[in-house]
Amino acid sequence: MDRETRAFAEQHFRDLGGRLHGAGGQAPSAVAFIKEPAAFSYADFFRGFLLPNLPCVFSSAFTEDWGSRRLWVTPEGKPDFEYLLQKYGDVIVPVANCGVQEYNSNPKEHMPLREYISYWREYIQGGCSSPRGCLYLKDWHLCRDSSAEDLGGVFTLPVYFSSDWLNEFWDALDVDDYRFVYAGPAGSWSPFHADIFRSFSWSANICGRKKWLLFPPGQEEALRDCRGGLPYDVTSPALLDARLHPTLQHSSPPLEVTQEAGEVVFVPSGWHHQVHNLDDTISINHNWVNGCNLANMWRFLQQELRAVQQEVQEWRDSMPDWHHHCQVIMRACSGINFEEFYHFLKVIAERRLLVLGQGSEGAQGDDTGPGLGFQQAAFDAGRLAEVLASVVAHPDFQRVDTSTFLPRPEELLRQLQDAVVAADSR
Repeated sequence: MDRETRAFAEQHFRDLGGRLHGAGGQAPSAVAFIKEPAAFSYADFFRGFLLPNLPCVFSSAFTEDWGSRRLWVTPEGKPDFEYLLQKYGDVIVPVANCGVQEYNSNPKEHMPLREYISYWREYIQGGCSSPRGCLYLKDWHLCRDSSAEDLGGVFTLPVYFSSDWLNEFWDALDVDDYRFVYAGPAGSWSPFHADIFRSFSWSANICGRKKWLLFPPGQEEALRDCRGGLPYDVTSPALLDARLHPTLQHSSPPLEVTQEAGEVVFVPSGWHHQVHNLDDTISINHNWVNGCNLANMWRFLQQELRAVQQEVQEWRDSMPDWHHHCQVIMRACSGINFEEFYHFLKVIAERRLLVLGQGSEGAQGDDTGPGLGFQQAAFDAGRLAEVLASVVAHPDFQRVDTSTFLPRPEELLRQLQDAVVAADSR
């Protein structure tokens, strides 16, 4: 990030005045298509899509050098089952049953990849049909479960997605990540949802095609049923029943994108979507959070805690440590609670403070490189300070025992604020 882009971004957030990033704006009439890597900089993406929270599609030219596009795919553009079996056949992978609804998702089982590929071949030979239903390999943590040597050449992280705090945090803990492989036959699909923690996501088709139905933030509200629930399948005829979906007449049609092999879809924060595989398809997908959607993540976590509190409200007076139990339940349901969110902020903040402490001469990158440059670190510190100030002031965070936190949240906030002031004076 350069100084001009940082100034542009900071003005953007001042203009928002605390309003939710990327919500309530005018929806685009179409999704932009980015054709040439050489003509599209990180600053172009940051200004044109990250800040306004708008989707786009990158052409296959952005992934043409990836090893997975050569090694995982036959000359005919189909999944190379023989290579995948040889390389990953014994790996245990999660597989969802697209034909079974479990709340607003699908139940999963785990099996060796070779068993899933055997099923997939039988499904193709059966004319896209199987007694086992339509199974979809989803959320395979290939990066987490592979060595750097084994991953060499599979893909190269596009610079546009390099400011990725979610995976930076989990890499620092060395226990998890939000990098996935999806693979499934024609007809497999993902139900209507918004991505975890209101993260951004990107999805690169290694082979095959996907159809995306994209809804800007807020448009999902018109799709709620009479009980307030969101739909499982936005293509279901049941949505046309005005008794079940009384506000449907206020909805707008989704943005529809057909993603070709090699192309990369950027899904903005809080955009609900539903995805259908039109062919036998393999994709690499990342969820990510950074300074642009950090406030969205914090807003989402507050909503999740309120939902838990409402569910267990009747036990508030009789349950010892009711507020603590709400945090425990929230973590079980959402994967994170206020305490862990603070530690997430702390890990990223300390890394940004280290860069800012080195000064502009010690920074690793600039506007075009993947390294963390001084201006990027200064922008990040400003966004961290704004959200951390809100966290520290939140009554439910004030109930969290922070006596063992080092540094204390108030001290970390002061360090961030001082670093931003110092960066502005350079």
